[in-house]
Amino acid sequence: MGGQLGRVIAIANQKGGVGKTTTAVNLSACLAAAERKTLLIDMDPQSNATSGLGLSIGKGDATVYEVLNGSRSVEEAVRGTDLEFLYLLPSHIRLVGAEVELVNAIAREKKLVGAIKGIREDYDFVIIDSPPSLGLLTLNALTAADSFLIPIQCEYYALEGLGQLLNTIRLVQRYLNPALRLEGVLLTMFDTRLNLSKQVAQEARSYFGSKVYRTVISRNVRLSEAPSFGKPIILYDISSSGAKNYMLLAKEVINGGKKGFGERTGSPDLGVSTAQGR
Repeated sequence: MGGQLGRVIAIANQKGGVGKTTTAVNLSACLAAAERKTLLIDMDPQSNATSGLGLSIGKGDATVYEVLNGSRSVEEAVRGTDLEFLYLLPSHIRLVGAEVELVNAIAREKKLVGAIKGIREDYDFVIIDSPPSLGLLTLNALTAADSFLIPIQCEYYALEGLGQLLNTIRLVQRYLNPALRLEGVLLTMFDTRLNLSKQVAQEARSYFGSKVYRTVISRNVRLSEAPSFGKPIILYDISSSGAKNYMLLAKEVINGGKKGFGERTGSPDLGVSTAQGR
């Protein structure tokens, strides 16, 4: 990559069941399929992104937990996957302990920043799957990231709780990572037959404007089956609507990064526009 730092994107929403890990795994896989060297960091103790790529972690294996506590290097922990351009920094249930152990650590919110500093130029993209909470692990993800992507499911109360997430983002921008910006808002579990899906999409676009991706992730049985086989959707069923959706999203992410990505602002700015549509 000629010394250029990879784009670090944290996928964040403290609500569970919004398609966060599905997006982390499948966006990463589709970026890799587009021959962009990609590192997926699993920052969730549930380690669903790790199992979703078919990796099982043994007792002595290095994971993101050991990287955060400094006992193993990130190079030791990164694993290859079934896709040539996709790599994984795996998680394990023992990561639960990190929330407690980091509380009294110096610069506790910046452990991940320090860990990936030396390897960022090895990748085109670094995607971070953060846990469904606003604790220290999510703060580490947001502090290490250039931008954040919010998945929103097209169901009742979809936008509820977003205010809490955006307040956390503003605090991170103010005290830890002034350059953090909104990468985009992704509508997931979209059902064209339901007025509710269209209503949620309309509300999201009226608030986030052009930051809402054109691509929406449709409800898709194959997409929900793929993790149990330890495969991203493009390896499980390339012809499914889920695979097509995530390939289109990857294209938007790749192209979206070119416009104004180099611009950095010192003032907290979510990059949220109230303009309608995209």
